[in-house]
Amino acid sequence: MQECELMKNLVGQPIELIDTPVPLIHLDALERNIAKMSKTIINEARVGWRPHTKSMKNPDLVQLCLDAGAHGITCAKLGEAEVMAAAGIKDILVANEVVGATKISRLVKLCEKADVKVCVDSIDNVRQIDRAAAATGVRPRVLIEVDVGMGRAGVKPGQPAVALANEISGLSNIELAGLQTWESHTLTIVDQSEKKRQILAALSLLTESADQIRQAGISLEIISCGGTGTYWISAFAPGITEVEAGGGIYGCGRYRRDFGVDLEPALTILTTVTSRPDPNRIICDSGFKSSGRGFGEPEILDCGVVESFKFSAEHGSIFLAQDNPSPRPGEQIEFVPGYSDATVFLHDYLYGVRAGRVEVVWPVVGRGKLQ
Repeated sequence: MQECELMKNLVGQPIELIDTPVPLIHLDALERNIAKMSKTIINEARVGWRPHTKSMKNPDLVQLCLDAGAHGITCAKLGEAEVMAAAGIKDILVANEVVGATKISRLVKLCEKADVKVCVDSIDNVRQIDRAAAATGVRPRVLIEVDVGMGRAGVKPGQPAVALANEISGLSNIELAGLQTWESHTLTIVDQSEKKRQILAALSLLTESADQIRQAGISLEIISCGGTGTYWISAFAPGITEVEAGGGIYGCGRYRRDFGVDLEPALTILTTVTSRPDPNRIICDSGFKSSGRGFGEPEILDCGVVESFKFSAEHGSIFLAQDNPSPRPGEQIEFVPGYSDATVFLHDYLYGVRAGRVEVVWPVVGRGKLQ
């Protein structure tokens, strides 16, 4: 029997029958997180929601956001966009520069199937896309990426953005759709009033650039920004048309602990206790190869007070504050991983669970789409 058929046969079965370690998606919490993000962005801020899918990696999971009102999606890589377009999703932003003849050829071909937009920050890249499009008859749409403080890709605000917009508007086979940024340098600001001040200041650089471009006679449809760590502020910034927050649907530890996000844990790792060498120490079968690493300790559930946690490749070591005979070897426990972006891509399947049973199994079809 094929592996995917084995996974499907788990639907309706108790969680205890799942072999570990695996990621569980607690569907009730997931649906509440999606509803909350949609309400804030669409109903209250009255802007568009274009969730980033780099930690979803499955079109059916993405569809839950679209069903909740999202008008399109964001991808990190062209390969992810190809997966989503193949599933019938039409409105896609690749929040990255697509460079080189091979990738640009793929981009132009993909634009025949869907409205795929990409970020640009150099005229050389823009001209390469324009030349490739001329040979096929498609007219790709691009967003100028503007660096408002993150210090990664993007042109500087103001005149550099206007200059690139003018260059793009003079080309025949490419269309300027708007501007894009990611204000991630504000993520870890603890004081919420200061965080709001800095986010709005950063985004004003984006919207002022948009105003200058429009004053030059160039129209802009999309002004895109934001992520889960800023969305409840960014969505309300004047001049913004859409927000790209997506990973918050999982409510992982990093978002809640480090970024102050008011969402609930929906993603956990189900792991089996393999050894109890001491009454205050638990060894489980989930190490960093199945849980991710580098974004804070996981939140261990149902083990009492945890003093510390240590990952090796295929083992997790849980150190309890007090001796506890439970759980025993062979029993399962769960923990909330530090960061969903560093966890989901490690797995072939996501297991949607509700009331202690498997309701759906989603293949992680976007896994490995790095190009």
